[in-house]
Amino acid sequence: MKRTLAVIFAGLLSATPLAAQSVDDFPSKPMTYIIPFNAGGESDISARFQQAEWEAVTGQQVVIQYQPGAGGAQAWSQLNSLPGDGYTIMGINMPHTVLQPLAGSAGYKTEDLTPVNYFHYTPNAIFVTKDSEFKTLADLVDYAKANPGLVTFAGSGSNSANNLAAVQFNELADINTTYVPFSGTGPSITAILGGQTTAGFNYATSGVSQGDAMRMLAVASDERLPAFPDVPTFKELGYDIVGGAYRGVAVPSLTPEPIRQKISDIVTEINHRPDFIEKMESAGFVLTDIGYDKMDDFVAARIKEYTAGAKALGIIK
Repeated sequence: MKRTLAVIFAGLLSATPLAAQSVDDFPSKPMTYIIPFNAGGESDISARFQQAEWEAVTGQQVVIQYQPGAGGAQAWSQLNSLPGDGYTIMGINMPHTVLQPLAGSAGYKTEDLTPVNYFHYTPNAIFVTKDSEFKTLADLVDYAKANPGLVTFAGSGSNSANNLAAVQFNELADINTTYVPFSGTGPSITAILGGQTTAGFNYATSGVSQGDAMRMLAVASDERLPAFPDVPTFKELGYDIVGGAYRGVAVPSLTPEPIRQKISDIVTEINHRPDFIEKMESAGFVLTDIGYDKMDDFVAARIKEYTAGAKALGIIK
């Protein structure tokens, strides 16, 4: 027994430099980046922008795969069953990953997830088609008041930032509208353009990706966005609505701490590359730099904020 333990101990000692070396060399092969939504949404667009920079930063390619379902919950519930070697990462969104578990049927808990970097933020916005009878937010509100329940909003999943914004808007505007969840921004935009819903509570970035096909009536930011200088904020129009979605990168729970930090550092480095900044800001994204070392405090603050939001959604009392 003593000899066996000695051999094991010696093996562990000899493995330490190799482990350190593997972190220094990480990544040494292509990586898989899972997007838990359909193609075409903000998670996909921002990941594609990252993909163009990933090889320049790491020397390795990243391959994007899609695993849509249940507003992201299908993929997040399976994240920790994936290999924890750092070569599989997954897109992660808030408030989805706080609100969904509070609803009780997500298949995962917020604390089960391991985000390593939140690299951008997208404010909510209301959209209609370019040919819509609603030219302003006031037009839409007046119609909703005259026709309770008839105005429908397409959005990116149940218990999402879009869903929360729609509930807040109903309360502040004293109207009754119907929120229709889809499995991501892409399908919800398709519904708006196809006339399946009256309007959409989506993210401001959709205004860039769809060009003149849609009209943005208001945006839930503190100030007007540079990409949309003519679009008023909800605050300007008398509604105290500021919010949207944070998006980042998560890893399986078995991923070692040094690899978690390394992936976070890669994302941060990409976030500071001029071409990436230009693409993201031109597309309506707001860049953030919430790395792994800041993650605990950031997530704790968002849980407190979104738990209050969950009461507005009726998820909890």
